[in-house]
Amino acid sequence: MVGFRGACCGAVPGIHMNSASAEDCCDLYAIRPECQDDVPMTRFKIRPGKTLSARKWQSAFSQDGRLDMAKVLRRIQRGGIHPSIKGVVWEFLLGCYDPNSTFDERNQLRQLRREQYEIWKSDCKNMEPTIGSGRIITTPVISEDRVPIQDPSSPDLNNEDLGTPTPDVSPRHNSTDSTLAVETNVLQWKLTLHQIGLDVVRTDRALVFYVNEANLAKLCDVLCVYAWIDNEINYCQGMSDLCSPMVILFEHEADAFWCFEHLMRRMRGNFKTTGSSIGVQSQLSTLAEIIKVVDPKLHRHIENLDGGEYVFAFRMLMVLFRRELSFIDAIYLWELMWAMEYNPNLFSQYEDPSAATDKSATPKGNDKSLKQYGKFERKIVKSGSLEQQVAFSVFLMAGVLESKNKRLLMEAKGLDDVVKILNDLTGNLDAKKACREALKIHKKYFRKTKKS
Repeated sequence: MVGFRGACCGAVPGIHMNSASAEDCCDLYAIRPECQDDVPMTRFKIRPGKTLSARKWQSAFSQDGRLDMAKVLRRIQRGGIHPSIKGVVWEFLLGCYDPNSTFDERNQLRQLRREQYEIWKSDCKNMEPTIGSGRIITTPVISEDRVPIQDPSSPDLNNEDLGTPTPDVSPRHNSTDSTLAVETNVLQWKLTLHQIGLDVVRTDRALVFYVNEANLAKLCDVLCVYAWIDNEINYCQGMSDLCSPMVILFEHEADAFWCFEHLMRRMRGNFKTTGSSIGVQSQLSTLAEIIKVVDPKLHRHIENLDGGEYVFAFRMLMVLFRRELSFIDAIYLWELMWAMEYNPNLFSQYEDPSAATDKSATPKGNDKSLKQYGKFERKIVKSGSLEQQVAFSVFLMAGVLESKNKRLLMEAKGLDDVVKILNDLTGNLDAKKACREALKIHKKYFRKTKKS
């Protein structure tokens, strides 16, 4: 999004990273006592010798800070990431930072990004003073005909005229936009604010972390700033589910924002909408094609139930199984998926999109650099395919359907039955096993399509 160069260090102030016990670290994800019976059970356990620990993480860096990503990926794919270091590891998995950069380079970039975030947040606050105030907007602040709506609880906050932001406030705001276009963006942003607030107060409310209203406000501010800088997508329901873990893992709001922003680089296509379709439909169509190839009988059965568009998988793909799993298991599944599809060129591709088509940078055969790729991405690189790749989450969803093959064929007499069978996943999905099944589905699909 922003063309900064460099990367960030493995342990810096503002990130939850310590040597506390697993129990202490999991306090970050503690469930409110009155909600214990309403949340799925947690299957994830820290496994010494398999889970990436703080000690193993630190040992993966050279003296000047260059990261041996192959060593890190092996650990993550075997047992996930210890809660004390999840945030800093996620930054690398999501392409925020270059593993081949130094500690100093990453510290400089982190500082630049924090400053940039404060500039954007200040611009948002100038347009709507509630931003950064610790309050959450849950009622409209403006009508569609640009008339401010007074908030009776705070007469001084929500009666500002539409502001005119600095032309270059966001890299997605073209400096040649007309004044009318800029004002339209401001209007659209202000119309979204109360929806963000309504979603925020419903997000992860079973967690003790969000009993503190300051933490809710932090989540709200991150989403409001993102909605402003990404004026093409703005804000859509589901984003709060994706952003919440970042707000919990990072003490510094700007770091949480940038981690979320990089996740959205790979997820934002799901949120694109047109007059006739939603972005995630392309993934649903791909899912249908995969099942049609690897399990024609199941696909025909789903089609006969009038489920050929696979809409029943919408939520799982949209928010990456957040609603089907406990908080801890969901973020464990995320880091397994990100490790599986990790590409060491991710950072440079984000900073310089032309790098994505540089064939000379692609390793061949048994190239040593292949070890720097995740298992899933490695298979794609070995195949030599340069086409846009299917997200690992789609193959994971296909694996889930395959695991329920017998029940779906025998018990599903309608789409409601399909939904019910899939709902039985709640609390019962083994993340590591699901990733293994996804790799098998990918191999089977690739083999069959290659033959045809």
